[in-house]
Amino acid sequence: MSIQNDQTDSRYSLEAGGYYAATARWYPPFPPLAGEVEVDVAILGGGYTGVNAAIELRERGFSVALLEARHIGWGCSGRNGGQVIGGLTSLSRLQKHFGPEDARVLWEAGTAGLDLVHGRIRRFNIECDLKQGHFEAAWNRHQMAELREEQEAHLRLGYPHALTLVEGQDLAGVLGTTAYVGGLLDAGCSHLHPLNLCLGEAQAAAALGVRIFEHSPVVRVVPGARPALHTAGGRVTARHVVIAGNAYLDGVVPPLGPMILPAGSYLIATEPLPEATARALIPADCAVSDANVLLDYYRLSGDRRLLFGGRCNYSGQRPRDIAKTLVPRMVKVFPRLKGVRIDYQWGGTVAVSLKRIPQIGRLPGNILYAQGYSGHGVVASHVAGRLLAEAVAGEAGAFDILSRLEHRRIPGGRLVTTPVLFLAMSYFRLRDLLGR
Repeated sequence: MSIQNDQTDSRYSLEAGGYYAATARWYPPFPPLAGEVEVDVAILGGGYTGVNAAIELRERGFSVALLEARHIGWGCSGRNGGQVIGGLTSLSRLQKHFGPEDARVLWEAGTAGLDLVHGRIRRFNIECDLKQGHFEAAWNRHQMAELREEQEAHLRLGYPHALTLVEGQDLAGVLGTTAYVGGLLDAGCSHLHPLNLCLGEAQAAAALGVRIFEHSPVVRVVPGARPALHTAGGRVTARHVVIAGNAYLDGVVPPLGPMILPAGSYLIATEPLPEATARALIPADCAVSDANVLLDYYRLSGDRRLLFGGRCNYSGQRPRDIAKTLVPRMVKVFPRLKGVRIDYQWGGTVAVSLKRIPQIGRLPGNILYAQGYSGHGVVASHVAGRLLAEAVAGEAGAFDILSRLEHRRIPGGRLVTTPVLFLAMSYFRLRDLLGR
């Protein structure tokens, strides 16, 4: 195995790096904030949540300013696995924490998130290597039985897309591996270049009249009747503030940090594969994730690389060598890739909610927030952007349902969250190994 150095746009730090930054459709940068700005809504965070909240708010007639500490899509929105999977979380988890009527409202909102993402791409002509289909792969019969129950439950609720259980000889038509016993193919899901999606959406927001400021880290959030976001170069005063920093708030909003566990998630990208090899790996050309809690996920990029991701450790610390951990797992699934060149390795931090349900709500002083997508945030963050805009406009429905769910805070900062994360991940790893 050989590893090529990252080739990144100069605007991207080495920490972000990776295949997406090297192949992004960059636009001219937005300016940093300088001076005083007054708007209806000020947004902290230039990822999917913030950008989509901005689009939704402008379409409802609000004036909007968005502040991003680095560049649009710099955080997890520009580094993730690119898998567009419907839902805010699993249906069973919604049913556990909410009554049947509220669970259905949230399930429908999450399912509609697929149309929301795909609609953005079509409407704004965003070039992001969109491909259809997602396959959840089962390692064992227990996981296969759970996928069968999931299929039945979704169909009972009227899921609008084809859900197909795949087993036995039929598996070869989806995946070129004998590692799994089967899986569930969802025709409504998709996969794409996540950074290009976020950059394209930001351009669409700007065209709608959103004022976007990059290189503008917020140093202070002041609540009140006219809350404000302060940076070193200026201040945005508004009627409402939306906090959309997720795992990258860096303590600027103290009440939100202890609600999440920051966990690292990482990816590698192979060299471009011959067309026959790529087709043999994933004949259906769909996104794939396994059914473990600590899952691996992978897909073919637009230029026929295998992008393979997962967690490298349980500590939340960035590993020195991402490929050293992920390549053996990739080869376990696809032995034919042994010795393939790895051109890129990169990662980032996801915000994990203890209940693995997005955290959406209000803070005193006209401040709203959304965070904690637990590693499945492409769709959930788009839905959250819409729910935040609805709440600002006084249309809250699913927003209010989610905001009623109590989320425990973990005291002690990283000194406590790191061992808690380690214990939680170790527990789920043991469950995965036992096939439960």
